[in-house]
Amino acid sequence: MFARIVYESFRRQKRRKLLAGAAITLGVTVATAMIAVATDVGDKINRELRAIGANLLVTPQEDTLDVEIGGVNLKPPSDGSFLSEADLPKIKGTFWHNNITGFAPMLPVNVTLQRDGRTENLTLLGTYFAKQISFGKENFTTGVRSTHPWWKVSGAWPGDSSRDVLLGERLAARLSAKSGDEVTLSGRTLQVSGVLSTGAGEDDQIVGPIALAQEILDKPGAVRRVYVSALTKPEDAFARRDPKSMSGAVYDRWYCSPYPQSIAFQLQEAIPNSHAEQIRQVAQNEGAVLTRIEGLLFLITLAALFASALAVSAAMATAIFERRAEVGLMKALGAGRFAVASVFFAEATLLASIGGCVGFAAGALLARQIGRSIFNSQITISPALLPLILAIAVIVTFAGSAAAIRSAMRLDPVFALRGEL
Repeated sequence: MFARIVYESFRRQKRRKLLAGAAITLGVTVATAMIAVATDVGDKINRELRAIGANLLVTPQEDTLDVEIGGVNLKPPSDGSFLSEADLPKIKGTFWHNNITGFAPMLPVNVTLQRDGRTENLTLLGTYFAKQISFGKENFTTGVRSTHPWWKVSGAWPGDSSRDVLLGERLAARLSAKSGDEVTLSGRTLQVSGVLSTGAGEDDQIVGPIALAQEILDKPGAVRRVYVSALTKPEDAFARRDPKSMSGAVYDRWYCSPYPQSIAFQLQEAIPNSHAEQIRQVAQNEGAVLTRIEGLLFLITLAALFASALAVSAAMATAIFERRAEVGLMKALGAGRFAVASVFFAEATLLASIGGCVGFAAGALLARQIGRSIFNSQITISPALLPLILAIAVIVTFAGSAAAIRSAMRLDPVFALRGEL
C-alpha cells in the first residue's frame, strides 16, 4: 500500500513532480560541475599562472650571509659565489620533481662591446634557452622559454650550443642593430640571432648561452642563480612553520606537501651550498588567485543549491495543498504523523535520487565543457563523487520539503476533508 501511494502521487502529479525534479537536477548539475572544477582547478590554474614566470629562486648560500661588525660590512668585494651547473639536473631528482615545470640558470658577466669604432661596457646574461637535460632515465627540455614565457624575440632564439646572442630591445635600438648583424664582445665576434623584448633590465643587456658567459668569465660550470618554476599549493600557517621544529609525521606531512617552502627546502637539499626561497610576489599572488577562485566556485554552488531548495519548497507546498484531502483521509483512517511524513519523505528521496543521477551526468558534461573552453584540457569526474552528489541532492530536497511536510503533518483531518485549511 505504501508503494502504491507513492506511485500514484507521481502518476497523478506528473507536472508538479517534473518541476521539482527539474529544480533538483539543475541545482545538482551546477554543484557537480563546480565540485569537479574545484577539485581539478588547482593544477590547471597553477599551470596557467606559470605564464607569470618562475616562483622559486636558488642562489649560493654565501650570498645570504651578512658579515657585519660595528655597522661595517666585512664581506670581501667579489663577483659573488657560484653554484655548479653539474648539480642542476638534480632538481629533477627531488620528491616533487613532477611539479617542477622548468628551471633556468643565470650567469651575468661584464663584457666590452666594440662596434663601429665605439667601445661600451655592457652585461652579458648567460642562460638556458631550451636545453636538453637528462637525469637518470628522464630526458626533459628546460630554459627561459618555459620559465620566462613573456620574453618575446623578434628573429630566432639562439641554440644552447651556439655562439649566437640576443640583443635587448633598447640596446638594439641604440646600436641600430638587427637580426643577422655581428657584434664583438670582449674580443669575440658573435652573431645576433634576434632582438629580445622583456620590459625589464634585459632590454639593455645581451643574452646568450650560458657556456659563452662561463667562457668569458673563465669559470666553467659556474651559475650565479637559478629560477625554478613549480606547481605549488597556496601557503598557510602550517606551510610557514620551521621544518627544524618538526619531527615524525608532522615533518613528513610538511615535506610531502607541495608548498613553495617545502619545494624550496628540497631544492636546497639537491643543490649543495645553495639557498632557495620563493619569489614571494609571484607565490602569494598565485595563492590569492586560487583562494578567490575556489571561494567563487563555492558561492556559485551554494547559490545553485539554495535556488534549487526554494523551487522544491514551492513545488512541494503546492503539491501538498492539492493533496490535503488525501492527507486528511489518511489521518481519519488512523495514520499518524510519522506515517504521513514517511510518504512525503519517500517521494522526496525518490525525486532526489532521480534528479541526482541525471544532474550528475549533466554536471559531468558541463565540467568537461568548462575544462575545454577555459583550460583547454579535460576535467574528469571520479565515479566516487556520485554518492556525495546523491547525498547533496537528498539534503537539498529534504531542506526544501521540510516546511511543506511539517504543514501536512499538522493538518486537521476534519478541516482537510471539508477542503478547508
